[in-house]
Amino acid sequence: MPLSNTLDRVDADLAAGRVPMARQRLRGLVSSYPYDLTLRRRLAEVYRLYGDAAEAGRWMYLEEDRDADETAAFEARYLSPAWRMKSLAWRGPEALAGTAVAEERLVAVRTACAEWLGHSVDWDDPASYDEDAYEAYEGPDGGSRLSAVVAAIGAFLGVTVTVGVWIRGVIALFE
Repeated sequence: MPLSNTLDRVDADLAAGRVPMARQRLRGLVSSYPYDLTLRRRLAEVYRLYGDAAEAGRWMYLEEDRDADETAAFEARYLSPAWRMKSLAWRGPEALAGTAVAEERLVAVRTACAEWLGHSVDWDDPASYDEDAYEAYEGPDGGSRLSAVVAAIGAFLGVTVTVGVWIRGVIALFE
């Protein structure tokens, strides 16, 4: 479907109050057209309807007139340069950004990520900033893989004990 048709559908979705559908369509468009800053701006506007400053900041990150509070929320959610690089969903050289500000910000994110990981990274090679970043970084919510494993084990033990108590109660009922 052509870009203009999809944007017409986004407008219709928003007019009808179907914000999740409009968001989904715009996310698909940004994925297909990562260099189109207008699409990113529209997606940020949809996230503002949700009150999600971090996501609005994510999609406005390359804009000159970005909101400082939204940018801070984005950077707080995606703490490491590698997570920021991944979240921006950029592909190709920074020169395709269309504005000097966007190009400068993309270069800054890529450079910070390369310095953080200790090796060069490339927008077109997500593995260059993905795998190492997830091993070394705790994640956007501050939790580590270890805490996730401990939580899973705790949940398993809690369910096991609950089922055991229930079974014991049923057996005691018939004794």
